[in-house]
Amino acid sequence: MLGLSDIVGQDRAVASLQRAISGARVPHALMFVGPAGVGRRTTAEALAARLLCERGTHCGQCPDCTMMAAGSHPDFHLVYKELAAFHPESEVRGRKQQQLGIDVVKHFLIAPAGRAPTRGRARAFVVREAELMSPEAQNALLKTLEEPPDGVMIVLICIRAEQMLPTTRSRCRPVRFGPLPREFVVDKLSAGGTERGEARFWAAFTDGSIGRSAAMADGGMYEIKRDLIDRVAVLPPEGDTALARHLVKITDELAKAAVDEAAKTDGGELAKTLATRRATGTMLALIAAAFSDAMLLATGADRPLVNADQPAAVKALAERLGPADLARVVEQFSRYERLLWRNVGSKIIWDNVVLTCASGR
Repeated sequence: MLGLSDIVGQDRAVASLQRAISGARVPHALMFVGPAGVGRRTTAEALAARLLCERGTHCGQCPDCTMMAAGSHPDFHLVYKELAAFHPESEVRGRKQQQLGIDVVKHFLIAPAGRAPTRGRARAFVVREAELMSPEAQNALLKTLEEPPDGVMIVLICIRAEQMLPTTRSRCRPVRFGPLPREFVVDKLSAGGTERGEARFWAAFTDGSIGRSAAMADGGMYEIKRDLIDRVAVLPPEGDTALARHLVKITDELAKAAVDEAAKTDGGELAKTLATRRATGTMLALIAAAFSDAMLLATGADRPLVNADQPAAVKALAERLGPADLARVVEQFSRYERLLWRNVGSKIIWDNVVLTCASGR
């Protein structure tokens, strides 16, 4: 299991934590803020391993370190919404989870935080996707964040701090994580068997997230992306209903795959609605990146293209739509993403996306 000194690409975050450790001032409530897949959870687990180590150093040899490495330490708790499947109440188990609800937070965090550590040293809680915590769950957690029992450490992992309630933020010390160097991501993906051109695209698209890049590469999204950008580049002004139907179908397939994967890896249910929103959001981002590239090309901006692997398609977009229309398209994509999280149906969104891509309006 990695220690804090093994974390790559997050020197500022790690240095902040190491300064706190050296001064015996590690806060009991931390908020790890930054892009997904850049080492937030790995760092949280490394910090927990140090806290739980019987020598207080993450020695890698004591029984506590051995259990942490095996993922079986009784005083380390990873909290996430799919734990609802293991809740003692059948009503909670049968509920499809779009949020990290109060029932899960109370049973898997607040209650065990109030009990004595099994191994007698401390308890560490890492909340994954903390931005999915419902307001009720966050409010229930406030007292534990502010006045935790001795030896309890809680790390909330989120992408943006503003996604959390102000009362939650005020009780946590923020630790900020940045994107990983893109060449580092490219090298890691290439070492895992991803073709280097594809690896460069994912490193640029995810802005240096090794976790998201690896997930995208493993999910077979690259060929989907290339086909979509080629088709969008040559859309007629009236749009293409067949492409809209195709996008609905792909989104549905990706959502079903995500639901199946969640059942295998987390042992719980991922709500199809949430999976569909996430898949739609990913597809929107992929297409929007091509229009952003086209705008760079049309305005002569001296910046590398995300879709450098499809220069002809990007050029076709830049020539078909002028800078003003391209800017409107990019702005519209932001609007579609907001609508997506306001319960607007996937089909309605994709019908409008195709028309926007075709007309620049």
